[in-house]
Amino acid sequence: MATPRVLITPHDFNLSDEILALRAGDKRVGAVCSFVGTVRDRNDGLHVSSMELEHYPGMTEKSIEAMIDAALTRFDIFAARVVHRVGLLSPLDQVVMVAVTSAHRGESFKACEFLMDYLKTQAPFWKKEQTPEGARWVDARVTDDAALGRWGLDAANASL
Repeated sequence: MATPRVLITPHDFNLSDEILALRAGDKRVGAVCSFVGTVRDRNDGLHVSSMELEHYPGMTEKSIEAMIDAALTRFDIFAARVVHRVGLLSPLDQVVMVAVTSAHRGESFKACEFLMDYLKTQAPFWKKEQTPEGARWVDARVTDDAALGRWGLDAANASL
């Protein structure tokens, strides 16, 4: 059974295992680019003791699948995998992983950056942070017009 392209999970992941599964048996692969995002202990100048990520099951996976389809169309890549955690997370915990395979590094780098920019600006996640001032909801989809602009998208209607 093939590894799914998108996994939303409360459980931690192992980057080495994820990359091995992504490139397994594909002799065309000459490059793998990956990004792992972790929980920071500060945001907007406040100490963050934990954060909780929520999503709408089904909608989130469908959105990320569409983003991967767009990356496969835009870039000369073979495969992509996105793992995003939900639930209660602490500083230093891994939150997200994007991995991309291709024949050459340039396409993998571009596709990985494209996928991360999309995740940060468009993926439907909701984030609540615990700070010394109490709990606060934070827009998990930080609009970064420059990030979207790199790919010919705008925040108002960032269609892929």
